Amino acid sequence: MYQTIAKAQGGGRKGRAELLDGGLYLSMDVPTEMGGDGNGSNPEQLFALGYAACYLGAMRFVAGAEKLGTVPADASVTAEVGIGPRAEGGFGISATLRVRLPGMDADSARRIAERGHFICPYSNAIKGNVNVVTILE
Repeated sequence: MYQTIAKAQGGGRKGRAELLDGGLYLSMDVPTEMGGDGNGSNPEQLFALGYAACYLGAMRFVAGAEKLGTVPADASVTAEVGIGPRAEGGFGISATLRVRLPGMDADSARRIAERGHFICPYSNAIKGNVNVVTILE
């Protein structure tokens, strides 16, 4: 249905990244918590942006497709993405999604949030590999 192409240059986490269609160009830098200068963006920030937007869209889609209610216009998803060492070696990420569905009853909000994970490509891509916590606020 859709594909995009991104290119990273330089030192990976310290360099630059851009979409080849010209839509976005970023200076990349290691966060200060990981010993960097923190003067640019990092992959975890980009993942958090993408996951929040994708999951909100998935909830809107599933609510309509499965007639679970109407997601309010002022709904939001805040994605908190962390990185750290794994017990097996290497690094892994974690994610917490804070979902706000103002004015929606708790049962409908819970069903939409659950089904959103079934639809969301990010949730599907990381299923079984990343601990994702979903909090309805």
